[in-house]
Amino acid sequence: MISEVGVPLPHLADLGAPVTPEGRQLLEVLDRHLPSIAEAADAHDRPGTFPTEVFHALRADGVLSATVPREFGGGGVSSVHDLTLAVMRVAEADAATALCLHMQLCRGITMSYELRHAAPAGQALAERILSLMGTGDALIGGALKDAGQVTDLRPDGDGGWLLSGRKILVSMAPVATHFVVATRTRPDSGPARGASAFLEAGSKGLSVPDNWDGMGMRASASSEVVFDDCPVPEEDLFLRGPVGEVNHAAMAGQTVSSIGLLGVYAGIAQSARDIAVAGVRRRGGIPAGAVRTLVAELDVKLYSLRTALGAALLHTDHHAARTADDPAERGLRMIAPFQYAKLVVNRNAAAVVEDCMTLAGGASFTAGHPLARRYRDVRAGWFMQPFTYADAIDHLSARALDLES
Repeated sequence: MISEVGVPLPHLADLGAPVTPEGRQLLEVLDRHLPSIAEAADAHDRPGTFPTEVFHALRADGVLSATVPREFGGGGVSSVHDLTLAVMRVAEADAATALCLHMQLCRGITMSYELRHAAPAGQALAERILSLMGTGDALIGGALKDAGQVTDLRPDGDGGWLLSGRKILVSMAPVATHFVVATRTRPDSGPARGASAFLEAGSKGLSVPDNWDGMGMRASASSEVVFDDCPVPEEDLFLRGPVGEVNHAAMAGQTVSSIGLLGVYAGIAQSARDIAVAGVRRRGGIPAGAVRTLVAELDVKLYSLRTALGAALLHTDHHAARTADDPAERGLRMIAPFQYAKLVVNRNAAAVVEDCMTLAGGASFTAGHPLARRYRDVRAGWFMQPFTYADAIDHLSARALDLES
């Protein structure tokens, strides 16, 4: 960042501006799409349909490959701070679109990390995925949350695997071209290992039921995905450590891949505040003291939210580059600020939206009011991994009290 008089400025923890040229370019492109994203939001929220036309336009402008390295045809955005800022801006127009966009953009950053640091087989798979994202039309859904029994892989007898199980809340599922599936191996011998499987949407045994009917994020098309003995070649797996083993090193990757989601809820809070304050201004005159108090408190909560998130993002970008550090210590150093910020963002974003509804009055409780959609969408933050509220409390308190985690 450069000041008006040409003096370099330090990066500020307020999510006010991008910190890289690539991030600035991404935001400039997105600015052209924000009006159409906002216009499509209500039309897709009520029926729960995916804004396909929005994503076609984003793809045509290179947004969906923005975090893919330039050598693979992408935009080269590597800063998690800038990714999150982009997601936040989109969320101000529509949270469901921002949620899905994050799922795509975080994939480019995580695959870039795998390309540099995974085992040779993982590096080859990461290169293939990045090539699909950068030069093709790949839209990659992340299938993380099991429904009922654990999704697992068992040997197919030919050196490959068969994937079975069911995932829920898979954003963009009906339109995704590929899926990365969190799973685990169930080998004939030896320990079960964590894994991520890469599958094409048309794979044998893979189906996407048309059953999405969420309370919020209705335009995210977060359907179920069912796997019924889907063939997965060995080369289409990222293999992790033994199941049940605490892996502090992996927390670095969890932070990099997931902290950007907080931009969704920061964007919801910002847009709710802007809607409510504009409504107060339209009434004219000098507002009552209670109204002015709420408005001031809104901005305090929003400032706290943005500052906590901005600081955590700069911290994440700093440590993400320090790959020579001890992996376990690095992971622990990265996950804690992420979780501090997540608690602040989730708590304050929900409180901001509720206060905005108080300012708007009963009209905001009708389904067509813009604050009603934001009230429903902001609730999703508490359920996002890592971590849910209970898991975050367990982890942070264990670290503070020097307990086994």
